[in-house]
Amino acid sequence: MLEALSDEHYMRLALREAEEAYRAEEVPVGALIVCRGIIIARAYNLCERLHDFTAHAEMQAFTAASEYLGGKQLNECTLYVTLEPCVMCMGAAFNTRISRVVFGAYDPKRGYLRTASQIEDQSGFIHPKTEITGGVLAEECSALLKAFFEERRS
Repeated sequence: MLEALSDEHYMRLALREAEEAYRAEEVPVGALIVCRGIIIARAYNLCERLHDFTAHAEMQAFTAASEYLGGKQLNECTLYVTLEPCVMCMGAAFNTRISRVVFGAYDPKRGYLRTASQIEDQSGFIHPKTEITGGVLAEECSALLKAFFEERRS
């Protein structure tokens, strides 16, 4: 049996994916999916390259993980993503039945928590078996995003 590594360890690997996105001139969000201690998917935003606003890192990771497992349910997996998922990505996470979602930086403008807080009945928003952990390496994740957007503005 593989030894479980820390959330910080996996988030550092997701940050490497975000750095790849930065170099590719994509919004620097990286993701990976871990299943029973094995990384089964690595991804970053591909919205610019694919001309597809749905090509978020999480969506790319869900697709790769499902392909790896040969099925669409990720109920024994954990998603690590450097930015709080948006509503679209959390909707996809709901449908995958993923066990855990661990994210780095909070997104107060577009993150799912902002939307969830505005919904009176949140029971259908996040799968009842999905555990959420936010703020893992938040400063590092946020710093990369800030640097990217500051560079674009100057």
